[in-house]
Parts: sequence; structure tokens; C-alpha cells
Amino acid sequence: MSFKMQSSENMVYSPCFCGEGKRCAERPATNNSRETNISRESQMRAAINQKLIEMGERERLKELLRAKLIECGWRDQLKALCKEVIKEKGIENVTVEDLVAGVTPKGRALVPDSVKKELLQRIRAFLAQHST
Repeated sequence: MSFKMQSSENMVYSPCFCGEGKRCAERPATNNSRETNISRESQMRAAINQKLIEMGERERLKELLRAKLIECGWRDQLKALCKEVIKEKGIENVTVEDLVAGVTPKGRALVPDSVKKELLQRIRAFLAQHST
């Protein structure tokens, strides 16, 4: 007998109580569980960020990120992207907002996986060391 709620994209299946192991009661999926998960995730992110700030680790991680991005040439690539956007639109027609909007997605994509992995590893190590 299964007591877990099973779900597909648009339907939620209640636990089977008939003994046949089939999906008994089908009903439309609600967004409440998704909203709850998003809310929990937001709260968790806020708590982690607060702990990083309080312990000074956030600034250390930012400095490490800056150094790694310069070291791998990411900063130079981003400068080139900015120059490209300015050249396409003309210096008089580009706002800072336009530049940020045009460069941000490409800039994020250009961050090497090794840099992302190292930062994530450091955050995990910090949390493991300071978990309560």
C-alpha cells in the first residue's frame, strides 16, 4: 500500500487505499505545494545570506570571485561585450540599463564552471562548519 502523494505535471494522485495499487483519486494539482517550496527556498536563501554576511564570508567570497574572474579572462570578455553593445547602438543611444540588460545573460553564461563549482564548494564548506 502506498501512502505518499504522487504527482505528474497537472494531476496529483492520492494514496491508494483500495489494495489494488492503482491511482485512486485524481484531482487537479494545486500550486500551494509549489508556492510553499518557493517560500521555503526563499527563506533558506535569506538565512544563508544573512549568516554569510554576519560572519564576513560573503565579502571574502566576493573577493575570491573577482580574482578568479580576472584570472580566467572573464572581465576582459565582458569589457569586449560592452564595447560591442555600445558600438552597435551608438554611445549616445545607450543607457546603463540597456548595457546591463544586453550584457548580463552573456556575462553569466561566460563564467567558467570551475569558478561556479569552487564558490559552491566554499559555501557548502562554510555552512557545514557553521551549521547549528
